[in-house]
Amino acid sequence: MATLESFLTNGINPFLWTWVVPIILILAGFYFGLRTLLVQIRMIPDMFRAVTERPVPHEGHSGEKDDQSISAFKAFSISAASRVGTGNVAGVAVAISLGGPGAVFWMWMIALLGGATAFVESTLAQLWKTKDGKAYRGGPAYYMTKGLNTRWLAVIFGIAITITYGFVYNAVQTNSIVEAVSNSLDYDGMNLKIVVGIAVAALTAAIIFGGVQRIANATQVIVPFMAGAYLLIGVVVLILNAEKIPGMLADIIGSALGLREIAGATLGAAFSNGMRRGLFSNEAGQGSAPNAAATATVSHPVKQGLVQTLGVYFDTLLVCSITAFIILLSNPQFGADMKSATLTQDALAAEVGHWGIHFVTFILFILAFSSVIGNYYLAETNIMFFTESPTVLKLYRVVVLLCVFGGAIGTVPLVWALADTFSATMAIINLIAIVPLGGYAFKLLRNYSVQRSHGLDPVFHRSMLPEAKNVDCWEGDDPVTRDWEKGAKVL
Repeated sequence: MATLESFLTNGINPFLWTWVVPIILILAGFYFGLRTLLVQIRMIPDMFRAVTERPVPHEGHSGEKDDQSISAFKAFSISAASRVGTGNVAGVAVAISLGGPGAVFWMWMIALLGGATAFVESTLAQLWKTKDGKAYRGGPAYYMTKGLNTRWLAVIFGIAITITYGFVYNAVQTNSIVEAVSNSLDYDGMNLKIVVGIAVAALTAAIIFGGVQRIANATQVIVPFMAGAYLLIGVVVLILNAEKIPGMLADIIGSALGLREIAGATLGAAFSNGMRRGLFSNEAGQGSAPNAAATATVSHPVKQGLVQTLGVYFDTLLVCSITAFIILLSNPQFGADMKSATLTQDALAAEVGHWGIHFVTFILFILAFSSVIGNYYLAETNIMFFTESPTVLKLYRVVVLLCVFGGAIGTVPLVWALADTFSATMAIINLIAIVPLGGYAFKLLRNYSVQRSHGLDPVFHRSMLPEAKNVDCWEGDDPVTRDWEKGAKVL
């Protein structure tokens, strides 16, 4: 294990995160931002409008609740369940402990740039989604196959996301839970790790064997409530330290741009760690959120693209920022050993008392657990891309549970090193696909904007984009798309 950790930490990851990933993420973010005229900024009102929409009930239900439809908010919750987790609490702590305050600035930058990338990848996922009973499924593997006509690339991506989200990221979640619980109980024995691992695996099994509806129903309750509680306590900390906020912000910006020298945190460390933890947390461009985006029943692909952009902001500009502020207001040491959830716990305890340690443990447990089930769903979608065999799916679920347990007994540096390697791999593969496919997203955005300018609620039909081949859905047979002819008249 030590050899693998050294190989990843000192060999592969520095190359990936110093040169490959930053360059392609930044270039893609600028490209998508320019081509969409900064959709991630100018269409923020539409994002809030889209996330609150509800699917129209299927004909014959007379307004009854349709248990098969996934609303825009449910799809947002599934992706948020994956996004909002240890990356927001433990991941930010890792970034700051190794990169200093400047790492926070680069997390913000990757979120702003990534907003446009998130829009494009999720819009494409909606365009090339496929029917799954009365619901939908889709994601990068689907738009790589149908849109790019490169099934071989889809296979590579499908394998990568299945391993990353089903195995590696879930191990990260339970690893962070164990660290937080150990700090709360002031005990770090193997017995505790085993007990926590078994408990999380058992809870996970109860959810993932229930299907996507149980996942969606669980996450749409858990994620907003727990994230809200965490944000509230963060605001309290900011109020208690209002006089320190200007200096903290100056440290963040100054350290990121090399204007302020922070002991133990170089400019390069700030940039690299901010990029790594930013991508791990908000997942923009990584190809994970599109799997959830494709499940939504919406009238236009752009709507879910906007919803997922809002998810990036919610994750990084709100939740991650609160964690960063809590930590930085406690005057931590930078550039020494990697610190994870314990840094956040100790920082909050310094502000509100010892109970803050237990509060972070509770919040982290809930958010990490929701991430486990959200991660599982993203991986399951790609398993179903390869096969719909119930036996294969059950076997995969068992392996996922073993990895959930394994993360509890693994070391912190190893699981984070694996997460860095696999997140970089996914981002590279996904960006190879969405850059050439981006033109379809730009045309869909223009289609949406024209309909909005005529006072219509935008509705899409595949005849509006005839150059897009292999589009299985969008025939006007879904209740939310039956008024598509109104939109066609103004185009």
